This record gives sequence, C-alpha cells and structure tokens, in this order.
Amino acid sequence: MLDLKFIRANAELVKQGALKKRVECDVDGLLRLDEERRALGQQVDGLRARQKNAGKEMAKATPAERARILAEQKTLKDELGGLEQRLAALEKAMTELHLRVPNVPAAAVPEGKTDADNVELERVGRPPVFDFSPRDHGELGLAQDWLDVEAGARLAGSRNYVLKGDLALLEDAVLRLAMEHMLAKGFVPLSVPTLVRYEPLLGTGYFPGGEEQTYRTDARDELYLVGTAEVPVTALHAGEILDLKDLPKLYVARSACYRREAGTYGKDTRGIFRVHQFQKVEQVVIDVADEAKSVVHHQAILQNSKEVLDMLGLHYRVVNVCGGDLGVPHVQKFDIETWMPFRNGFGETHSASRFHDYQARRLDLRYRDAEGKVRACHTLNNTVAASTRMLIALLENHQQADGTVWLPEALRRFMGGRERIGRKLAAKG
Repeated sequence: MLDLKFIRANAELVKQGALKKRVECDVDGLLRLDEERRALGQQVDGLRARQKNAGKEMAKATPAERARILAEQKTLKDELGGLEQRLAALEKAMTELHLRVPNVPAAAVPEGKTDADNVELERVGRPPVFDFSPRDHGELGLAQDWLDVEAGARLAGSRNYVLKGDLALLEDAVLRLAMEHMLAKGFVPLSVPTLVRYEPLLGTGYFPGGEEQTYRTDARDELYLVGTAEVPVTALHAGEILDLKDLPKLYVARSACYRREAGTYGKDTRGIFRVHQFQKVEQVVIDVADEAKSVVHHQAILQNSKEVLDMLGLHYRVVNVCGGDLGVPHVQKFDIETWMPFRNGFGETHSASRFHDYQARRLDLRYRDAEGKVRACHTLNNTVAASTRMLIALLENHQQADGTVWLPEALRRFMGGRERIGRKLAAKG
C-alpha cells in the first residue's frame, strides 16, 4: 500500500493515478477518516496519561482522597473504553479504504483503457512463412496424440487438459531451460507452497479485488491456490528486517499455477491458451528503496525473459502496458507478447512488473539502510516461461510440412538430443 503520509502530501497525484488506472477508490474519504482518527487518538492518549497520573496519585493519597480517585478512575475507564472502541472501528474502516488505493503509475505509463491501448516498444524476429497448410496447436496436438482436452474436461471440467508423450517432455524441457538460464544469472532457486494463507495474497496486492479469480479451499483449511509463484516468493520475508548486505534478493521458482478465469466464458475456448492450471517459472527481485535501481532491475528481468524467447527462436514484441490495463499494485509493467500463428497475432506470455514499496509495505518487508533507518523494500517480478503458452508458440511456429515439430537447439539436450519430435502426418487437406 502507499504510505499514508505520502497520500496526505500528494492526494491529487494519487487520485489522478487511480483515474489513469480506472480504479475506483475513495482518497478523500480515507483522508477524512485519517483526520478523525488522529484527533480521536489524541483524546485517547490524553485519557491514558490521566489514568497513569491517577495511579501515581493513588500511592500518595489519603484514605479519603483514594475514594475520589477511584471514582474518577472508573469514569476515566468507561470513557476510555468507549473511545477505544470508536478508534478501533475507525482504523478498520481506514484500512479497508487504504487497501483499495492503487499505486501511482509511472509518468511513462501510457493513457488507455484496455490492452488494445498498450504501446509497442520493440519487435523481435519475424513470423514464420509456411509453404504448406499449417495446423493450430490443438489440431497438431490431437493428430500427434500429444494433447487431450476431452480427457482434461472429463477429469476436471472445461479449460483443463492432459499433455502426453513428447509434449509432456517438451513442457518440462522449456521449464528446465528457463530455470537453468536464471541460475546462470545468479538467481537462487526456490520450491514454494502453492497453497497459501490469505495474508500473502493481501500483501502482494491480489486481495482485495482478485478473490473471484482465486481458487479457495473450504472452511476446514481456509487456504488459497496461487496463480503465480510471485505470491509465496515475494512474501517469503514478510515481517522481517533484512540486512543491507544481503540485498538484492534474486529468487526464481518453478510452480504449478491455478486461475479460475472467471468472466472469460466463451473466450479463447479452443486449445490451451486460457486454462485453469499450468506450470510457470517466475523471477522475483527484492532490493533497496531506490527508484533508479528498480528501473535497472526492471530492464534486467525483462531482458532475462527476452533471452529465453531468443533461444527458442520465437517472434515477439514488448509493450508498455497502459493505465487501464495496469494492476492495482503496479508502478509500471511491460508485457512480452509472442507470435501465435492461429491467433493471427501476438499472445501475452510474460509480464514484467515494478511495484516500488507497495507490496513491501503490505507485507511489512523491510531492510535497514546504511544510516540504520528501517525502510520498506522495493519488489519486482517477471515470468521466465509459462508452460502452455510457450507450447502453443513452439508447436505453431516450428511445425514442419510433414507434421513434425522442429526443436530449437537450446531444448535438444533436454529432449534426448533430437532435432524434431512427432511422427510424420499426412498433409492437411
């Protein structure tokens, strides 16, 4: 969340940021409650001071004076109890409003309402040109007996799937390549829970607001399935004060990810573009509260993912995400969109995000700076590889006329040294 002092001093900036993001919040209401809370807090402090002084007087008082002091103490206690209840209610109402105030977007974030308004920054490579009639990933996966969405639906409902044979191996190969690439960059590998409590989701900014997209266990456990390893990894040091010498923290985690995809009925129903479960490798950076350093980290984690796509021989572009498509906790986000022939366009495969101290304040994630002052950290994250969309891109872009799929050299050592996978198929009619 934003520092309340920052909101007081920059109320108009915060309100303009919320407008740019198309996020509804009540900054004026929050500040009114804040004024009321501070005034009430002074009254409570005054009454507590009087209680303390009365205790000192009691030790010196005569028997007659003690009766008067006891009567005053009872009155003070009753008055204080009422004020404390009002203060607690005010603080709860303030917290509810405060949590919904979005981060202020960077000046470089473009205006816009939807992803259609995102601004292209860079385009790498070219789309393939086929001299044969190509297949989409669903058709190719079915023909090669690699993909079974019908079995997935029988087992778990719509938007589920089963990967078989070489496609299951290819999924693992892509994720192993991504992990290996990040280890070479100095990132520390983690294996983290994908069932988490409410607090990590609140702390990373997914709650409140993202509850409808999140799978939840029943009342026996009250746990949530994460949609990304960002949640447990970023929350790993919640409540801690980190040593300056230990920063930056560079983490990478491979995990299963779960998303309800509520509100997407009828959208992207074919194949495995929009699914409820997939595998992903995620990179997370935790560092000092320095905006210039955060920008450098942002470019670095973006570059890490671009390098993976380059190794896979895929055509992609980078976009600067507009205000209306930017999440509540973000300062700025760059999406990488990879070419998918049967979408006849680019599909989002990576999101590189910068948050400044927004997540860290909610998580109480801090460090002690060189002067000994305790400050909230800055956090960032980006996808390295998400399995299903990478598989779509690899199958559709690297398919051959005979129905086999060419493997980029970077993947071959994970696939038994093969240059192609799949059996030869009859030409598509």
